[in-house]
Amino acid sequence: MDPDLILFLALSAVATAIAGATAFVIFWPLALVHIRDLHPEITAILGEGAFVKPRALLWLLRAEYRGNPDRNLTGLTTPSRISLLVIIFGLVAGGLLWLLAEIVK
Repeated sequence: MDPDLILFLALSAVATAIAGATAFVIFWPLALVHIRDLHPEITAILGEGAFVKPRALLWLLRAEYRGNPDRNLTGLTTPSRISLLVIIFGLVAGGLLWLLAEIVK
């Protein structure tokens, strides 16, 4: 396989991660404001300023918000979770493809 093609695919994976980051920056702050205003019990779990706190991101990745009956909360956190998964997938895929391109050279 051509290393240039592999590097192109790696770059495309990183671009996908950037698109996920864009969605994350839009939806996650909205979800956090909703949580802050209407769900003090979740705010206590996540803590203040939870935008990039590992505990809050793990809470989001584990989809622990599903236990709450608030449909608006689910409507804001689900796109946040999907975009966070896209970021992780894009960066991992880009890194693995870059390593493959280095091996193939």
